[in-house]
Amino acid sequence: MKLKVQIIIALVLGILIPICLIMTIIAWGKPTLTELFADFVLIMLLTCIILVSWMYTTVVAPIQNLTEATKKITEGTLEFEMEIPEHNDEIAELCSNFDKMRQRLLDSANAQVEGENENRELISNITHDLKTPVTSIKGYAEGIIDGVADTPEKMDRYIRTIYTKANDIDSLINELTFYSGIDTNKIAYNFARINISDYFNDCVDEIKVDLESKNIELNYTNYLDRNICIIADPIQMKKVVNNIVGNSIKYIDKEKGIMNIRLRDADSSIIVEIEDNGQGIAAKDLPYIFDRFYRTDTSRNSYKGGSGIGLSIVKKIVEDHGGRVWAVSRAGTGTTMMMEFRKYLPTETEEAS
Repeated sequence: MKLKVQIIIALVLGILIPICLIMTIIAWGKPTLTELFADFVLIMLLTCIILVSWMYTTVVAPIQNLTEATKKITEGTLEFEMEIPEHNDEIAELCSNFDKMRQRLLDSANAQVEGENENRELISNITHDLKTPVTSIKGYAEGIIDGVADTPEKMDRYIRTIYTKANDIDSLINELTFYSGIDTNKIAYNFARINISDYFNDCVDEIKVDLESKNIELNYTNYLDRNICIIADPIQMKKVVNNIVGNSIKYIDKEKGIMNIRLRDADSSIIVEIEDNGQGIAAKDLPYIFDRFYRTDTSRNSYKGGSGIGLSIVKKIVEDHGGRVWAVSRAGTGTTMMMEFRKYLPTETEEAS
């Protein structure tokens, strides 16, 4: 009920109730003027108490709560619960809206704190990850300057190491730049229909050379029909595959590394599996590996490099393709990254042609 209507009803009742009671007293007996005046004063006093109590509960108390809440917010305190009046009127609606505003401010403040923490963590990761290759480059460059690389073989090794470390820095910068783009939705996707079998045949050919140089055996199995297609951005899909494979290479700790890539049919979608025999992921870490900047073990990963955003990039790109990605892993045994994409269903005209 609207507050204005409630006040009108209260005022009307405040007038009618005393009149009715006085008339009832007169009808039941013939009180003296003094008795009638005393009864009138008593009735008016009781009526005023009831009206004041109602006004305090309905209007004054909620406004006091609003005042206290406003004061807390002014002081920077957002973590408190507002008491919302049970009656349904403008005051209750005002209190409810004010509490929703407080909750939004709290959520915004928490998001800002989380963002600041992530930025600090990112800066820390970048500082650490850049320090290692830069230190190596400086060390090998000083070795060349000081004449330590006194044979052609040593000189060649030093220069190749410097080149490799420079490439590591370049890759890290590119990854961070790309992540900044997708995090702000500034990466433009160029979606096209691609034959998934042909696409992965090419991917595997490119990956195989790099894996063989690292003594990692690659097994590729395609269980799909030859003509199955998906809608995807070929360049961004390549980044997904490279990020997963690169991440797996870092954590293959066996003397003989093995990587299996499988394509499977799942009715209206296809499943891509990339499996390795690396050190695996602990069960407690598995739900968080796609979170930004998450590292399963900082001390263990300190020498592995990487910004901690590779898998979050994978998740973002896959979900932007309308797919999903998850992982299955056992510590000490290996990890399987699994991606699901919807099949492209041709139109009747395309089927006829």
